[in-house]
Order: sequence, then structure tokens, then C-alpha cells
Amino acid sequence: MEEHKTTGLAATASPLGEPLLTATGKRVVDRDAEAQLPPYPSAGASFSRTCLNLTNAVSGIGVLSMPYAVSRGGWLSLALFALVGTVCYYTGTLIARCMLADGSVATYPDVGQLAFGAAGRRTVALFMYVELYLVAISFLVLEGDNLDKLFPGAGMELPAGYRLRGKQLYIVLAGAVVLPTTWLKNLGVLAYVSALGLVASAALTASLVWAGVSESGFRGSGNVLNLAGLPTSLGLYFVCFTGHAVFPTIHSSMKNRERFSQVLLFSSVLCSLNYGLTAVLGYLIYGDDVQSQVTLNLPSGRLYTKIAIVMTLVNPLTKYALLVAPITSAIEERFSLMGSGPARVAVSTAVLVSTVAVASMVPFFGFLMSFIGSFLSVMATVFFPCLCYLKIYKAKGLRRVEVAAIVAILMLGAFVAVTGTYTSLLDIIGTF
Repeated sequence: MEEHKTTGLAATASPLGEPLLTATGKRVVDRDAEAQLPPYPSAGASFSRTCLNLTNAVSGIGVLSMPYAVSRGGWLSLALFALVGTVCYYTGTLIARCMLADGSVATYPDVGQLAFGAAGRRTVALFMYVELYLVAISFLVLEGDNLDKLFPGAGMELPAGYRLRGKQLYIVLAGAVVLPTTWLKNLGVLAYVSALGLVASAALTASLVWAGVSESGFRGSGNVLNLAGLPTSLGLYFVCFTGHAVFPTIHSSMKNRERFSQVLLFSSVLCSLNYGLTAVLGYLIYGDDVQSQVTLNLPSGRLYTKIAIVMTLVNPLTKYALLVAPITSAIEERFSLMGSGPARVAVSTAVLVSTVAVASMVPFFGFLMSFIGSFLSVMATVFFPCLCYLKIYKAKGLRRVEVAAIVAILMLGAFVAVTGTYTSLLDIIGTF
């Protein structure tokens, strides 16, 4: 691979294909990375367009686990949900302030490098890769569980007497469906289709209302507080707001970047309302019997159940290729395979096969999501923004109140990371 002398943020090669600065100060952009997001007008994205994109980035499959999160922590854990949402909004604004400190910052790894040099870039990028990989696995687990709910009892005989059945069969089939999309060089079309995730979330909430009113009724019971389950609840709550890795990209796309905090506030409030409503409805209807994916509680054969599951399945299928694209690009660049079509197909296929294999062995969606939230999401939403902000702005002077707030947030993040990761790992190990 040809080497270029660079300065500033370009001092380290970017496996994600982030925009870099050459020695002459001109920006070098990886067009493949650009193609992963919808194209913006040359003048920048409008306020409303940015609100849509950011809401789509924040709103995800975490909504399915919200009732389960409340069942683990009790009704009072919803106060912690509000706290997590507030914390994630604040740390999102810290990322924006870090970007304003240097006009060349365009991605999350750029923020890490601005604060801590090459080591910061590598650390942020590594956690991004691992989180993306595990979320891709959770997508496949989600597909397998819900398809098995929609079409139970399916099975298929394989050579050597091996039989695929139920969830494992559907995970393999979901992998086969998304495999061709991972070969695409331009993923712009998929980025547009992934906006259906917002429709899926709305359809799920509507289905729960339908189920509660016309079928199941509302139990109106449940635990007030369960201290033992709080670490799991907190981890799942952090999953709901884990979109910080794409905040810099969305911030860079704006026509008026000074309004990013307003966009973030709008998106956070909108997503919080949807998450909160889903959590309350799901726990009211199913109580402590609610499953890690609330769609699995919906009665089979009902129209609203089919609508909820189908719409829920659309989002992972359309976003999977977008999630693994940075991973495959990093592998291609690491082994100098960029620009080779057959190599791209081989690497993408290998990554997908590995996620299918791991997803087939993960028994519970909720435990995996709790681990992602407790460990990886906390790093991306709490530790990296706070530490980078303190490092970048310490020379300019920070107010004591602000420093105290950031330290408190870091302590909360440390608590969730330690207790939540430990609890989720024990839950996962205990299921084997």
C-alpha cells in the first residue's frame, strides 16, 4: 500500500476510511465510506433532514428489550432510564464540542486522535469494530427468534445427518438473504431503506396498544424495584441510546452545525418517548413473564403480531450490511486487498459466516444486548466523550461544576460497565 506523509489527524492510517488531511491541508475522502450514508446536498443537510437521520441512528432494536429491562429492574428503574437518556444527550453534545475544537475532525476516531493521538484513534476504532460486530450478531439472533415465532416447527436435513431447526435454521436463512448485500460497493440505497426502522418501531408500539386493548388486557402489576436486576436494566437502557459513533458523521453533514445540540435534543426526546411507551405497555401487559424480545410475547396467529414481527425483521435485514461494511473495509485495508472485487466478496462472506455461527450459539437476545450496552455502549457513550472532552479542553479551562458533572457521569459509567458486564456474562454462561 502506498504511504503518504501526513500531519495532524492524518498521521495514522484510517481503516474505516475516514476523511484525512494531507500535508497540503486538502481533505482525502474514501468514497466507499461516503457511500455508506445517504448523499447530502453540497450545501449540507437541513435541520429536518438531520433530525430524521439522527433519530434513525439512535432508534434501533433496543426498543424490543425495553419491557424486559423494566421487568428486570422494576418500575422505578424507569427513573434510571430517564437518567441514562439525559447522560447520553449530554455526552453527545460533548462530542460536538470536541469537533468544534478542530475543523478537520469528521469521525469518531478523529476525536480520539485529537485528544490522545494515534493510540486514541486505535482504541476508539477497536471498540467501534467490536460493537458493530456484536450488534450484527444480535440482528441475526433477532431474526431467528422472531421468524421461529412466526413460522414455528420448521426444520431442514443436512448432509452427515445434521438437522437445522427452528431458530438456527432461520438464522442461516437470514444470513443467506443479507449475504449479497454485503458484497455491494455502494451501500447508499441500503442506507435509505434502513429508515424503515422508524416505521418498525412505530408499528411495534401500535401492536402493543392493540394487544393490550383488544386481547390481553393490562395486568397493572409488577415489581416496584429489583436491585439484583438493575445492572441488566442499565445495560439495556444504554443500548437504546448507542448512536454516538455516527454523531460526528451526522454533525459534519449539517448545513448549520451550531444547531446539532437542538437536533440531538429532538431525536433524544422522540426516541425516549417511543422507548418509554413501549416499556410501559409491554410490562403492563405481560408483567414479569415478558421475554427479552417483547414480540415473542405477542399471541401467534394475530394480525397485529404478524405486522409487528414483519416490520421488526425489516430493520436488521436492511442495516446488517451497513454495520459490517467498516469491519470488512478494515480487514481489506489491513491485508492490502482494497479494490479487489473477489477479495471483497470473500472477506464479506467470511465475516457473515462468522456472525451466523456465533448467533446460532447465543441462546438469549436480552443477555447479549445487555452485554453490548454494559461494556461497549458505555465506552462509546460515556467514557470516550467525557475523557476526550476533558483532554481537549483542559488547557482552556473548565468550570468546576462541569468537571464535577463529568466525573459523576464517569462514575455512573464505571458502575454500569463493571456490574452490568459481570451480570450479563454470568447470564450468558449460565444458559449453556
